[in-house]
Amino acid sequence: MLLVLVMAVALWGIGVAMGAPRRLRWGMIAGLWAAVVLAHLVLPFGHPIRVATGGRVELWLLVGGFGALIAGYAAVLRFVRARARAREAERPAQGAQSGAFSQVELERYARHIVLHEIGGTGQKRLKSSRVLVIGAGGLGAPVLTYLAAAGVGTIGVIDDDVVENSNLQRQVIHPDAAIGTAKVASAQAAMRAQNPHVEVRPYQRRLTEEIAEDLFAEYDLVIDGTDNFDARYLANAAAVTQGKPLISGALSQWEGQVSLFDPARGGPCYECVFPERPAPGLAPSCAEAGVLAPLPGVVGSMMAVEAVKAITGAGAPLRGRMMIYDALYADTRSIALRPREGCPVCGGRGGGVDDTKGH
Repeated sequence: MLLVLVMAVALWGIGVAMGAPRRLRWGMIAGLWAAVVLAHLVLPFGHPIRVATGGRVELWLLVGGFGALIAGYAAVLRFVRARARAREAERPAQGAQSGAFSQVELERYARHIVLHEIGGTGQKRLKSSRVLVIGAGGLGAPVLTYLAAAGVGTIGVIDDDVVENSNLQRQVIHPDAAIGTAKVASAQAAMRAQNPHVEVRPYQRRLTEEIAEDLFAEYDLVIDGTDNFDARYLANAAAVTQGKPLISGALSQWEGQVSLFDPARGGPCYECVFPERPAPGLAPSCAEAGVLAPLPGVVGSMMAVEAVKAITGAGAPLRGRMMIYDALYADTRSIALRPREGCPVCGGRGGGVDDTKGH
């Protein structure tokens, strides 16, 4: 008996040294067992080999039966685990199609679901919604982060820029290690790390007139986080043509503004409020005038809030209103807006800025 055990250990050690797979090593042990059983069946009783290996075949048959039970149990266990992994792998895709939540998602979004204004119905709307974010910079960083955290099912981000060292003072979605990489790729990595249950679609290119309308048609809501008027007017025109609501934000030094432009639902468009570009020098860029580091986070978070409200139907969105935040003096104002009669983009009627009230 001891001799067979020593031989089995030796065979296992040889298999390990040769890099043989575990299944082959167990096959070698099984072959040794079969040889011992065969020797007991063929050789006469009292033969030295039979004596050295225990003397009776019944012992080895019992060992073989016990080993077969263990092997069968392990095989069944592997099969069950493989089925469970396969079902787990299929579950996200099935959930995305049906709108159902996994247990992990229910726990993740529990603070939303208990909100009366959102609830399970609103969270399902977020999961099935598609939002396009233009720009992965100062405003885009908090917008993208919170859309992913909130569980927006599909998030597109378009930007042709790369991460630079000077961006990191305020564009918090990008780490220092991402310097030199595409902003959309850096943002996608951060969003996937934050919430693997959302789909992120990166577009590493500039938004142009040729692609704007087709791209907007794939989404339910567009968020403009750009820093130049050409892009804002282009986004506004494409959103109006496609009938998509457009959340727009802007920054300057210590001040930011947010509004929801939605002519299809009675609000003004961007060009109703800003019919002409400002004269050169009146609206300097962040690079020229500077910007407070936390300001994009505050304004971008407001934009993300408006997106969640617009998707879920919670509260009163900034449709027909512009919120202005002055960080230097901790002041927030809300300006009521109306469609502008004769607007060349949306054909709105009525006045532009209606009144101003502080909050």
